[in-house]
Amino acid sequence: MRPHHFFLFAVATFTATAAEPLILIHTILLPGVKGRFDHFACDPKAHRLTLAALGNNTGEIFDLVESKHLRSITGLRKPTGTLLLSQPNYFYFANGDDGTFRTFDRTTFATASQLDGLDDADNVRFDAAAKLIYVGYGEGALAVTDDVTSKLLDRIPLAGHPESFQLETEGPRIFVNVPDKKQIAVVDRQKRKVIATWAMERWQANFPMALDESSHLLFIGCRNPSRLVIFDTERGIPIADLEISGDTDDLFFDAKRQRIYASCGGGYIDVIQKTASDHYHRIARIATRLGARTCFFSPDLDRLYLAIPDRDGHDAELRVYKPQ
Repeated sequence: MRPHHFFLFAVATFTATAAEPLILIHTILLPGVKGRFDHFACDPKAHRLTLAALGNNTGEIFDLVESKHLRSITGLRKPTGTLLLSQPNYFYFANGDDGTFRTFDRTTFATASQLDGLDDADNVRFDAAAKLIYVGYGEGALAVTDDVTSKLLDRIPLAGHPESFQLETEGPRIFVNVPDKKQIAVVDRQKRKVIATWAMERWQANFPMALDESSHLLFIGCRNPSRLVIFDTERGIPIADLEISGDTDDLFFDAKRQRIYASCGGGYIDVIQKTASDHYHRIARIATRLGARTCFFSPDLDRLYLAIPDRDGHDAELRVYKPQ
């Protein structure tokens, strides 16, 4: 076990300057797309992006080479989680309203298969090595399905509804935010059961999560209070926390720059920097729009994507940022 020694700097917040860590390079308008967004998925090799437009009951598909909106998938019912794969050539949407997990052909956009019975279906993750898909749903479970047939293979019980969860690639664990029970559940995906829970009593409403597996660090975004909490995954304990903007819903770790990006519905992207001496401090608070809390960072494309909901007479947008 490798111990970590972390110290907190005072939060440093900067207005926009020439040294801004995220530069807006494209804006794709989405006229007619109403309501809030939930989650993204990306295929960096094909330069495709999917977005769950929960409030509009559609799935939005983007071409990232030409920076344009390709298509809206209609007939969804409060789409939440999404997944985009090149092998097989499918994309997927979890639907919170009718409890379905729907698979679509990427060429024809036709429905390929459907898994029912996943009430309040939410976040989706893919285990590339095992070719298995995990869907958080209901009052406490992860559904296990394959990437082709969408048949329910197993169900991993949890104490409450799962929000964001992350899979280790070098180990068997899944870390799951369970905010209703004020905990992080640790699942062994080989045993398919919870093997530990880490209390979240001091920091609550733990929704987004990011993982730095190589450093054994888990980043948890909380709304009550608005804090970023950092866990040591070897010891299962919090080792640092710092203030972030309100109503965070997505969180990503940029390994190249040792940064965390947090999209917050209060109208900001927070950029938190880890320094060489293992300090964390907020280096930027980039103004966006109220309700813009859905983002995705692709390390392969080196871009951060932010969904901007329609508000106050302004159309919805997809904003593309280049880190620097």
